[in-house]
Amino acid sequence: MSTHTDRLHDRKFVRTFFTTPTAVKGEDDSAKMLRRAAQLSGIEAPDVWVPDNEDATAPSMRDEGIENIIDVLSEHGADVPGEIHPRVVWHRESPETRYQGFQQILELADPENGAVEHLDGVVIPEVGDIDDWKKADEFITIVENEHGLEEGSLAMSVIVESGEAELALGDLREEMGKPSNNLERLFLLVDGEVDYTKDMRAITPTGELPPWPELRHNTSRGASAAGLIAIDGPYDDIRDVEGYHERMTDNQAKGMLGIWSLTPGQVVEANKSPLPPKNGSWLLEVDDREIELEAEDGRYVYEGDAIELEEAADDRYRLSVGGDEQELDGDELSQELLDLASYIPSLNDIVDSMEEFEAAKEAGKGAIAMERSATIAIDGVEVEISNDRMWDEATYQAAQTPITLFQDVYENRPDQHEDLEEMYGEDLVERAMVVG
Repeated sequence: MSTHTDRLHDRKFVRTFFTTPTAVKGEDDSAKMLRRAAQLSGIEAPDVWVPDNEDATAPSMRDEGIENIIDVLSEHGADVPGEIHPRVVWHRESPETRYQGFQQILELADPENGAVEHLDGVVIPEVGDIDDWKKADEFITIVENEHGLEEGSLAMSVIVESGEAELALGDLREEMGKPSNNLERLFLLVDGEVDYTKDMRAITPTGELPPWPELRHNTSRGASAAGLIAIDGPYDDIRDVEGYHERMTDNQAKGMLGIWSLTPGQVVEANKSPLPPKNGSWLLEVDDREIELEAEDGRYVYEGDAIELEEAADDRYRLSVGGDEQELDGDELSQELLDLASYIPSLNDIVDSMEEFEAAKEAGKGAIAMERSATIAIDGVEVEISNDRMWDEATYQAAQTPITLFQDVYENRPDQHEDLEEMYGEDLVERAMVVG
């Protein structure tokens, strides 16, 4: 018997979940947005493309939307570099809507229509408790049997848009693997904060969405426990690139490395965001904000006015941070700045450290100290900082996550090889693919 640890999908990570309307009213070609999205490649193409026959498409256009998905996949599906998971209609409280979703899946998966060979799965919105998830799974199983497809060949992703669905996340580990269902077909758990806010009857003074950090944590935890992949919901302010980055950074600290993308521009940002940076950088924390230092001629320069530093008499220094002034000797100053500083390692830094630890482990050492140092310049005064970090097996395993992500991207997205080599250099890419 299968267990909840059996994965029916190959991807370990998904960075981008890109939705496209399936039929646009008033256009000569109602499928033009689908055709455009199907031809994206490289860093502009998502890991998962979602022809969206639910919220993004008007109800009156959804029948035509299914026809458009079939036409576009038949023509362009073989060239789409990511996975293809259309979103169909569904609702936990509407048998009629669930039946419509079943009919849409049945049509999409019909081998005579020429699209199913390019279809990786379907996305089910508005799910409820775990019994509702099982209904969707059973419908997909029926479709597979109706069309002579292997059971489990179509993945199922769900959008968590209700309190019921959020509670169901805690049931997944127990339910998956039972012989009465095929829930091992589950792939992505996607947050839908807009409908979730409506379902929770939440109100904010500005009318904007609450941040819902608990939902994102619970979805990430549910995905981790069940061997699935967690994806954050859409970030509606498509011009706010900085805010989009902040959201992704916050998500990544929760283990949620993927996010919904609404535009090709967001796809590019989200494809790059979880990857280690090309160059390492030093930050200084000031007034609860982390400020990145400018790299200049081997130094890291602070250019703000919240920190002031000047030399005093007798090899001492006056340091002012947020208005609090101290007089320190050289060692004290180095330690004070070290306490304020943090480092974001580059891909090369991570690979170097892992290679060094692997060599030490092969030589019989269980732990080694690795030094990191920098010259920080503030108001023309240069200060050397340095610290040692102990690396053991646990540290090594933790460092593998960004490397495993990089390797997963490289293996599954050959269309991005050129982009990755341009970002990091061919030699570093080769080293990153064998370390770990």
